[in-house]
Amino acid sequence: MMSEWITWSPCSVSCGMGSRSRERYVKQFPDDGSVCTLPTEETEDCVVNEECSPSSCLVTEWGEWDVCSATCGLGMKRRERMVKMAPADGSICEAEVLQVEKCMMPECHTIPCMLTPWSDWSDCSVTCGKGLRTRQRMLKSPVELGECTEELEQVEKCMLPECPIDCIMSEWTEWSECNKSCGKGHTIRTRVVKLEPQFGGDPCSETIQRKKCKIRKCNRGQANSDEKKRRKEQREKRRSKQGRAEVTSEHPGCKMRPWSSWTECTKLCGGGIQERLMTVKQRFKTAQLSSCKDRKEIRACNVHPC
Repeated sequence: MMSEWITWSPCSVSCGMGSRSRERYVKQFPDDGSVCTLPTEETEDCVVNEECSPSSCLVTEWGEWDVCSATCGLGMKRRERMVKMAPADGSICEAEVLQVEKCMMPECHTIPCMLTPWSDWSDCSVTCGKGLRTRQRMLKSPVELGECTEELEQVEKCMLPECPIDCIMSEWTEWSECNKSCGKGHTIRTRVVKLEPQFGGDPCSETIQRKKCKIRKCNRGQANSDEKKRRKEQREKRRSKQGRAEVTSEHPGCKMRPWSSWTECTKLCGGGIQERLMTVKQRFKTAQLSSCKDRKEIRACNVHPC
């Protein structure tokens, strides 16, 4: 087994008829151990400058043929050589320095799509969360070769850090009654957090607001007596609620369990909220669903400043 022939050597003369040679080597000897008889060198005549007269010019040997101008079908190729020395008599060198000839490549319909490499992936289509990114490549082969069915764009999913979720709060409750029956007092309203902020979202704002209120001027000594009267009424109301095992007057058609204890205040200071529940113990057949259902009460607590 022989290698391919190595490129021809330069011509042995710079003017007129000479010779040149090329070589190859044995890649694999016969398995039976015999001598390989194929030639490893060959020689041929070469003409560099046909005329070696004072009016002739010296030129180099022809270079290698360029790549065919077409990737399929009929094209052209060329090769060149250079003038090494102008004619000694000062005349113009008439030696040919460029040759062009036709070249035939495989039939065009046998060539597959010629495509550029894939581009880099684009940025993700979103700034947070789940999105998409793309990359493209272009068709290099001529349009006349027919339609190329290879994909020119690819799409894949991309994932960035989670999007921030802002705090969501309930609507404000109605303003409470003034905490004083006369003179200067205050009233409050509250709201609760429905969804805590996540992933760096906007924080929750205040859950309680207070504003001043003034019903009427207090007569001398009336403020204290009115305040004592209001506290007494509140104590009696709590006592009556605790004493009732079942509440039926406000809920016709059903029996209610007594109010549960107030939950702990959600804040130690600055205003928090407490809740308590009253649940249905027994519902009569004549009861309407709208009038016989669980109840919940909310009140403000620890409203003093921190």
